[in-house]
Amino acid sequence: MSKGGMAEQKKKPAAKIEQLRPLAEGLNLTVKVVSSKMIMPRGRGDGFQGRQMRLAECLVGDETGIIVFTARNDQGLLH
Repeated sequence: MSKGGMAEQKKKPAAKIEQLRPLAEGLNLTVKVVSSKMIMPRGRGDGFQGRQMRLAECLVGDETGIIVFTARNDQGLLH
């Protein structure tokens, strides 16, 4: 066991946009948000106002490329 014990967490290395592949999981990216716009909230089609999902389309990038990222709920909020 390491000195930090179980509380020690290993951070995954940051990936770059050019390294993205379809269905890739568990990647950490550090990107700059170029633009962001809210798109229609998605909810149930029966008019029930229960749980709706807010979506934002964000143009994000780093020095290797630019992609469109779909942010869900609080992911699209700027703090």
